[in-house]
Amino acid sequence: MKNRFAILGASLALALLFGAAAGHDWVSPLKLASAWSGASDMESRLLLVWRLPRVLAAALVGALLGLGGAIFQGVFRNPLAEPYLLGASGGAAIGATVALLVPLGLPGGPALAGLSFLGAWGATWIVLAVSGLHGKPDTAGLLLAGVAVAAMLGALRSFLMLALSDDTMNLQVVLSWTLGGIQTPDGPGLIMLAGLVIAGLLLALSLARGLDLLGLGDEQAFAFGLDPVRFARRAVLVGAGIVAAAVAFGGLVAFVGLIAPHLARWWIGPRHRALLPASALIGAALVAFCDGLARAVLPPAEIPLGLVTALIGGPFFLLLLARRLRP
Repeated sequence: MKNRFAILGASLALALLFGAAAGHDWVSPLKLASAWSGASDMESRLLLVWRLPRVLAAALVGALLGLGGAIFQGVFRNPLAEPYLLGASGGAAIGATVALLVPLGLPGGPALAGLSFLGAWGATWIVLAVSGLHGKPDTAGLLLAGVAVAAMLGALRSFLMLALSDDTMNLQVVLSWTLGGIQTPDGPGLIMLAGLVIAGLLLALSLARGLDLLGLGDEQAFAFGLDPVRFARRAVLVGAGIVAAAVAFGGLVAFVGLIAPHLARWWIGPRHRALLPASALIGAALVAFCDGLARAVLPPAEIPLGLVTALIGGPFFLLLLARRLRP
């Protein structure tokens, strides 16, 4: 098991190296080492101030998405479950859209993060109420309610973008955020994002035993002392908060929460004590790599990160769906 985690760690290091080197102007590993050692030329300073923090932020956002996906798949007992199916990301996007378009008199970063959290939690509570999870758990109803709520929230977000934008706010900024993209954070922002990842991992690990028991079925879980209804409600809300943090810092980045847990389950196994950190590592490597591709494929333009992950994750999802539907 340790060797497998070592390989995941090495994969993440390679993805970070690729992300730091990729861009409009590719940078050699020697130049990266020179910048890290404190070289004073302009290129080295730009690498340290702009590109490296962005690569680290991309990895941290990916770790959050991987964690959220692993939690949702465990709660739903469905390997096709993805954080965006629950409406959490749609709710976070509503909150972020308000933060970007409405002058609230608050600092931009805290307002964006706070309203994204509120939007995600509010949307999740709506899905829980509609699906009847407060009574008898219904996984199919929960997923269907999530899809419906996500669709309504997407329409509401589009309406807000049209109604609230004016000459003082470039609508392109909001559109680029909804397509997914990592913005270079400042020092405090990067520290806050790292703290959210650590807190999310600790909360996720506290759910590991319950997720394992839930996979045995409701009756078996209850026999081991787990209340499936109460635990499912708590786990879904923890997952929603983790996804909200990812959306607040990275916009709408699809399919990472689907791909990372699948690869982790194949490589590590189904036990959530190991699956959760493995999903975080794989998600971090995937987003760091895709963010590098987004900056390097069509220079000097930058492809939205969400489009890159959708081009990779869409076929992956169709392949999984075809395998499940095969008689």
